Amino acid sequence: MANLSWTLKELTVGELAERSGVSPSALRFYENEGLIQSRRTQGNQRRYNRDVLRRVAVITVSKRAGIPLDVIKDVLGALPSDRVPTVEEWAGVAARWDTLLTVRIDELTMLRDGLVDCIGCGCLTVEGCQRFNPLDRLGREGPGPRRFTPRRRESASAGDSPPGSPAPGDGTDGRPSRD
Repeated sequence: MANLSWTLKELTVGELAERSGVSPSALRFYENEGLIQSRRTQGNQRRYNRDVLRRVAVITVSKRAGIPLDVIKDVLGALPSDRVPTVEEWAGVAARWDTLLTVRIDELTMLRDGLVDCIGCGCLTVEGCQRFNPLDRLGREGPGPRRFTPRRRESASAGDSPPGSPAPGDGTDGRPSRD
């Protein structure tokens, strides 16, 4: 990788690609989608301000976290496009994503823990698991991954025992009685 001088104020698409680790075609796509901007030279070549590196880094990390491009675009749209954003403006972007990222972290943690619990159960089948969803009680709540939906988690944290989970202190592990 070529060492780009930190004094360079503008980068070609190739230099930006090399420094950011993002392909030139992806950079052009981001530009077409309004996520980043460039100016054109007299020879119609793209030139990116060096601060675009930070925006590309935010896009790259956000995509890895599963955040859709339209959400990324909305948040980056709050930043000025004609100058380098200030620390305060970046803090505003971080604040806008605080809840989104906290929910995403909670969901990923639940997924990880749920998979470990399910694998540890021993039944090796999600469809027939009597421990985590006896008699498909979660199906009565509606379609989709009921155990991993935010509304369900909120009611569980408020003290409500979600359908399909053992009642507190009943001495069972959630399996239906064999009596």
